[in-house]
Amino acid sequence: MPSSSLVPEGDPTLLFTNAGMVQFKRVFQGQERRDYLRAVTCQKCVRAGGKHNDLEQVGHTRRHHTFFEMLGNFSFGDYFKRAAIAFAWEFVTGKEYLGIAPDRLLVTVHHTDDEARALWREIAGLPDERIYGLGDKDNFWQMGDTGPCGPCSEIYVDLEWRPGDPPAAPAKPAFEHLAEQGRFLEIWNLVFMQFDRSADGTLTPLPRPSVDTGAGLERIAAVLQGEDDNFHTDLFQPLLDRVGELVGRSYDRASAERGSFRVLADHARAVTFLLADGVTPSNDGRGYVLRRILRRAVRHAWLLGRREPTLAPLTAVVVERMGDAYPELRAKAQAIRDAVTSEETRFLDTIEAGLRRLDELAESGATTIPGDEAFRLYDTYGFPIDLTQLIAGERGISVDLEGFERALAGQRDRSREVSMRAKVAGSSAVLGAPTVITKSEGWRALKRGRQHFVGYDATEAESDILAFRQAGEQLELLLRENPFYAESGGQVSDTGELSGDGWTMPVDAVRKSGKGTVLAGIFAEAFEPAVVRAAVDAERRRNIERNHSATHLAHAALRRHLGTHVRQQGSLVEPGRLRFDFSHHGPIDAAPLRLIEQDINEQILANAPVVTREMAYPDALALGAMAFFSEKYGDVVRVVTMGDSIELCGGTHVRSTGQIGTLRISGQGGVAAGVRRIEAVTGPAALAAVHEIEGRLARIAETLRTHPEHLQRRVEQLLEERERLEARLQQALREGAGAAPAAPTHRIENVDVTIAEPASEDRAERGQVADAFRTGKASAALVLFGTAGRGAVHVALTEDLVRRGLKAGDLVNRIAAVSGGRGGGRPHFASAGAGDPGRLGAAREATPALVAEWLAAAS
Repeated sequence: MPSSSLVPEGDPTLLFTNAGMVQFKRVFQGQERRDYLRAVTCQKCVRAGGKHNDLEQVGHTRRHHTFFEMLGNFSFGDYFKRAAIAFAWEFVTGKEYLGIAPDRLLVTVHHTDDEARALWREIAGLPDERIYGLGDKDNFWQMGDTGPCGPCSEIYVDLEWRPGDPPAAPAKPAFEHLAEQGRFLEIWNLVFMQFDRSADGTLTPLPRPSVDTGAGLERIAAVLQGEDDNFHTDLFQPLLDRVGELVGRSYDRASAERGSFRVLADHARAVTFLLADGVTPSNDGRGYVLRRILRRAVRHAWLLGRREPTLAPLTAVVVERMGDAYPELRAKAQAIRDAVTSEETRFLDTIEAGLRRLDELAESGATTIPGDEAFRLYDTYGFPIDLTQLIAGERGISVDLEGFERALAGQRDRSREVSMRAKVAGSSAVLGAPTVITKSEGWRALKRGRQHFVGYDATEAESDILAFRQAGEQLELLLRENPFYAESGGQVSDTGELSGDGWTMPVDAVRKSGKGTVLAGIFAEAFEPAVVRAAVDAERRRNIERNHSATHLAHAALRRHLGTHVRQQGSLVEPGRLRFDFSHHGPIDAAPLRLIEQDINEQILANAPVVTREMAYPDALALGAMAFFSEKYGDVVRVVTMGDSIELCGGTHVRSTGQIGTLRISGQGGVAAGVRRIEAVTGPAALAAVHEIEGRLARIAETLRTHPEHLQRRVEQLLEERERLEARLQQALREGAGAAPAAPTHRIENVDVTIAEPASEDRAERGQVADAFRTGKASAALVLFGTAGRGAVHVALTEDLVRRGLKAGDLVNRIAAVSGGRGGGRPHFASAGAGDPGRLGAAREATPALVAEWLAAAS
């Protein structure tokens, strides 16, 4: 089987694929059946976050990597211990395979697994003194607290053995010590899944035991190439060589800076493969781990003297070396390089200031970096907290992690508060602060029972009242049968009304509580509980449903056109519009955006039925429903299918895609690094948007005295006419017509001051007028009063006045101040805006006197 993606398919509990068995997890758990009973893989893996995190060890040890390849052979109830041990021994020692001398090998088994010990003696001919029985910590594997589990058996290589040496057979304590020290290297691990562990810890034999094998390719390569360090194999040497070219010196195995070389070589592989599998840098989840890897690499490149992107050119080496085995690297090579360049450049813009701040803290004598300072490094300079810890540790300083977490939590709370205020401002459904039903005074329980949401199928319902509370004119009700949707998952709350015998109350707010959805409104009289009729504003709900279903179609279309790295990052679904945030590295060009919009509308025209089903979470994943690492799901989930879109969703939707009507993308933008946003309208709002555009075009056509269908040609004619006029104006300016128009000249303190209006309000042309005025003149000043817009004042001085220390900016500010304006510019030419356009005339009249004061002050 081919390697699966580094992003586990349908498994939001796992950050990255970190072992070969991940793609077969559901098979081992008995939740899925395949049409084969045996498999072999070479699986790409990442261990840089979550439970399995090797990030901080990388570069400092011989065998830790963020990215590595794991060889594996698997049996799903087919062969078991005998065949697994035979296969392993044949492959490891066989001349046509790895060909490792049997005398170099030692084996471990679980101390209770007499069957495995006997098989190693029989098949491999190993004596008991080279078979070590270890405990659960080393030689027992389990997938979780419950479920499939079993003993392990591992093959170790003696790295110090040489041909002719007797096989090593130290006593068990010595073996464990030497394995810890690195002389004995584990290269093969057989997991015999033969038990099912229950919640009370009982182990029950599985009816069809299985085998999971793991073997690190990097370790095997080191053994075969006679190296005791994975980084010195041909897997890493080309990358180390390229780092040397970039920093201007070769990799030195004995140098203190070798760790930085190794970090860059390792991280280049991880970054390239993660980006190829659709992970993009962000501030949470998988994207945050990727950003940490990238920024750790930038810091090590900085230590080597690099002040420009370093990881980006290294990705090309990864693609060249590994693109044949993993074609997805070649297909996305340029996108990978662009994304890495962008991320490196962003961090390079702030890393120097961040390092300087760390140095200041160290030089202050501080022994601990306060939490707020660590947060500042994170928030302002982009330093992940573990990078701050690492650098601080190098300086003998600790970091107040609790304080950092408090500052980070405070920022998240503020962000949520801002987001909630934005949602409230954009939704007429939420008019007050959320209310939670408690046992506090004021609530009156009427009936026992639980609330049922009937809004998926109906917008009206007659219902008993379970409880109510009235404070003044504010009435809150908890209904048994509730058709009102409360804001959740990006979809805003419903509005509508409640009515009873002779009364009606508009529903102003719909809020979730611990016991159900609370409906609130203004009710001036004393409330007498009875059966009520609840009616959602149906037209508004239909528009919300159009927009919600459209987000599902948009998600699928974006993934089809941009790639499977696209993942929903947030949404807002209102009656008048939709907003959809998704992971992507940059703006979408106009042409692909049009294709995405066309794709969505084709799905709408297909009028596919929208099918909703409730099912067990694992069954939903098996169906292909998209699940997200950051979301928490219950045992039973609601699956919404429309066309090829399958998502877990609790919102309300149209009955078929045709009910959306049409969709028009109204804009796109960036939300954060690696997160884009599109906004769109559907149904009546889309039609209204088209009508608005048509109306604008008609008004523009009327202004230009043409018909809308001839508008493009009319604009082209005007542009051509403008170009001809600009050419004539440039020629006139070159021939001297750009001098100030005939106007009175005042002789003030031996300076000729011309006061006039500019022939053109174009900035470049005003500059040419000023230059033409200054040419060939001495002791002269030009003051121009522009009347376009809010008005402006411009001053030009000849070169001899500038040499005397006079500045055009000083004079223009004296004149503009009469109108309440100010400005600035160069010594020989400056401009200022008019504060009050109505005062420009007074400023013009005062100019001679103001020039005289200015000259007198300078003399």
